[in-house]
Amino acid sequence: MKGLIPAAGLGTRLRPLTYTLPKPLLSVTNKPIIMYAIEDLRDAGITQIGIIVSDFVKAALEKEGLEVEGVSISYIRQADQLGIAHAVKQARAWLAGEDFCLYLSDNLFENGVQRYVEAFQAGGADAVIALVKVPNPKEFGVAVLDEAGNVKQILEKPKDPPSDLAVAGVYCFKNRVLDVIDALEPSARGEYEITDAIQTLVRDGRVKGLEVIGWWKDTGRHDDLLDANRLLLERIEPELLGETGDSRLVGRVRVEAGAVLKGCTVVGPALIGAGSQLQNVYVGPFTSIGENVTLRNMEIEFSIVQDEARLEDIEVRLQECLIGRKAQVRGSKRIPRVHRLLLSDASVVELG
Repeated sequence: MKGLIPAAGLGTRLRPLTYTLPKPLLSVTNKPIIMYAIEDLRDAGITQIGIIVSDFVKAALEKEGLEVEGVSISYIRQADQLGIAHAVKQARAWLAGEDFCLYLSDNLFENGVQRYVEAFQAGGADAVIALVKVPNPKEFGVAVLDEAGNVKQILEKPKDPPSDLAVAGVYCFKNRVLDVIDALEPSARGEYEITDAIQTLVRDGRVKGLEVIGWWKDTGRHDDLLDANRLLLERIEPELLGETGDSRLVGRVRVEAGAVLKGCTVVGPALIGAGSQLQNVYVGPFTSIGENVTLRNMEIEFSIVQDEARLEDIEVRLQECLIGRKAQVRGSKRIPRVHRLLLSDASVVELG
């Protein structure tokens, strides 16, 4: 099998962060989101991975230099973003007749995707799809299963959902799904829906649905990124590779090499990235501080601060913040008691 990761979308729900950095490169626990998909596919035995990209995304990924040991990565261009099925269609030549696992780049699975790959490779189904129970099925593709776990029906964002089983972001397909996709018509929203292709396979063959074990996150919105960061920090192993001096560390805290903390309190789970400099700072639970970040005279919790940001002299505690790369926040004494910030990369904000 090969792996396929659609990553050409504009990430409009995550603006302003995605104006300057594509969604696949936004970080949770100091790692680009797309790396989790690549590593999950590798751990499931899939080492040839194609990433569907726009020109903007391709340039950013190449600059970042995505490298995963044992994995061969190819970029496949999608000039127009016309849906997931359209993205898959662009990969026909690269797939070269092989079956594949489709993994949406903004999804995270606590236990990876090996379960779905193995169920597919066991044979007997044209597709295996991951399903998860959700409280708001109107916002997702929804599947109805029979008693044997086979999909009887699948609908895209139905007004009256027939079940609470949403289609999560992993699908294993036999290569013949490409012929089905070739015959698709655009949906009412002008996109080629992967759920329409799956419904055709349901009608003409067999599609198996497997419920997700453990947590699953679609990181399409700001709050989802923060929650994904929280879930991943729950698994962090404490390790002190940097200099902590007179600082106080409580709970599971990881301080990476080259980081220096002076007069700080860090309450885990928390992650301090390599090369970061913290002085007189309180870092609260569920916070990831990226690499080469500078923090001075401030408090922050339940937040993500990406690489090379600089935050100084802030007299109110920052909470539920997403701070982009190289962003700067400087405080003054005239600020209100609470601020919530969503800043794009290279932003400069003066709180006064």
